[in-house]
Amino acid sequence: MPKHKSIPDQLRLAALPVALAGLLNVAYAQETAPTAPAMTAEEKAIGKRIYFERCAGCHGVLRKGATGKNLQPEWSKQMPDGSTQTGGTLKLGTNRLEKIIAMGTEGGMVNYDDILTKEEINIMARYIQNVPDVPPEFSLADMRASWKLLVPVDQRPTKQMNKVNLKNVFGTTLRDTGKLALIDGDTKEIWQILDTGYAVHISRLSASGRYVYTVGRDGLITLIDLWFEKPTTVATIRIGSDARSVDTSKFKGYEDKYLIGGSYWPPQYSIMAGDTLEPIKVVSTRGMTVDGEYHPEPRVASIVSSHIKPEWVVNVKETGQILLVDYSDIKNLKTTTIESAKFLHDGGWDASKRYFLVAANASNKVAAVDTKTGKLAALVETKKIPHPGRGANFMHPKYGPVWATGHLGDAVVSLISTPSEKKEHQQYKQYNWKVVEELPMAGAGNLFVKTHPKSTHLWTDLPMNPERENTESVYVFDLKDLSKAPVKIDVAKDSGLPVTKALRRAVHPEYNEAGDEVWISLWGGKTDQSAIVVYDDKTMKVKKVITDPQMITPTGKFNVWNTQYDIY
Repeated sequence: MPKHKSIPDQLRLAALPVALAGLLNVAYAQETAPTAPAMTAEEKAIGKRIYFERCAGCHGVLRKGATGKNLQPEWSKQMPDGSTQTGGTLKLGTNRLEKIIAMGTEGGMVNYDDILTKEEINIMARYIQNVPDVPPEFSLADMRASWKLLVPVDQRPTKQMNKVNLKNVFGTTLRDTGKLALIDGDTKEIWQILDTGYAVHISRLSASGRYVYTVGRDGLITLIDLWFEKPTTVATIRIGSDARSVDTSKFKGYEDKYLIGGSYWPPQYSIMAGDTLEPIKVVSTRGMTVDGEYHPEPRVASIVSSHIKPEWVVNVKETGQILLVDYSDIKNLKTTTIESAKFLHDGGWDASKRYFLVAANASNKVAAVDTKTGKLAALVETKKIPHPGRGANFMHPKYGPVWATGHLGDAVVSLISTPSEKKEHQQYKQYNWKVVEELPMAGAGNLFVKTHPKSTHLWTDLPMNPERENTESVYVFDLKDLSKAPVKIDVAKDSGLPVTKALRRAVHPEYNEAGDEVWISLWGGKTDQSAIVVYDDKTMKVKKVITDPQMITPTGKFNVWNTQYDIY
């Protein structure tokens, strides 16, 4: 993760992507809490930038909390027994907040003592005791003003103009540089590096597999055409000042027609043309939570495209509402609202692609939506703060089809039994929607679990664990015998890179198209060399270490074929 210790603040701001630098210079509506620690204008600018980069994703722009805790200066909460619970960063004070920021927490927050300087930690401890900054709204007109159609459809290739095996290309986020590396999975060579939004959260594929869509934390969506001789960005658009999710229309007859993007700020989703990104519609998600309380910042978390209807599954984090958005008639939009649990985050399909399972992580639950009936299928209790990524599907020798999730706040991988309409699977029906087994991990702090239909292994990471031996390693379970302890693989050691004070976090296992390789990002600091380490899935031995001066802070990697068809 990036170090800033020797870089002046002015240079750091100048080095940010232009879009993010512009965002940070926006004149926010702002108040000052009367008892908050004093801050200079320069310190507040630094605090605003760091909070956006490091904190807003978990704690929210308004700091009301979700995956992370409420960080408002003062807050109160009505308890079921009628009493009122109060808290806030002002009660904790600067010294206590400095320790929390520096050392991290057992709930999954990493230690920042090797990411931020002591001065920056002090600034953040004081900044979060001040009333939150409120960014501006973002309208359809704002989207249209930001839209850039760089290459019109009629000027694009009519067939693939390169000889790359597009099915095995990996879209790799270079988080802190605002770029995406497209890597040829066959040759393990970097094919092209393109500018994107800052800290791209995901890459998604069009139904045809031709287009790659990325969405940055700064709200910038890029549309990349893989049919050119070299991948080319053909359109960009901004959907807000903070975003994390996109997906396309996949149902038959709507392939590549629409794109939906979900924003953290403003809390809304936007619909665009799939081949040009021309803005079509913006829909706010502000409203009531499942508890019947109004929430001003219900952020759009994961979005997936249904395989059986012309619908998107849109998960609204703070309200706990799951929206089934019918895109067959955009002008007369029909939406089914399903109550689940707060706070919705990431999730994935079961093996049948009928049920979508999403972590309501701060509620310690997984919600399952039946996209065939349009109803909630189950709310499954799990250990603390489930965080599945897309999860992992496999056949359990005793319980049949299961879907797996790891946890940020607990040292287990939970296996949830999922329904199947296959005749040979009816014997497992009694287990459906129950946690049938918990696989012990070396600690909490898991972000992703991954397997493949052709694999007999379950790969798990621990990038948010505070111990170096865990955060720089992955653990691999044998699906043929889950009673065995997982095999620990020291990815940092296998990379051959020199040891640094800053951790290199092993994160996001991703299979290749064939299902016989696993790619793992070794996420180092911005000034340290990072790498992607490729393993043979069968032998768990290193096949290739991909390093390059441009390989800076790699995080998520998305294989075209597996992402296009939701294989995990």
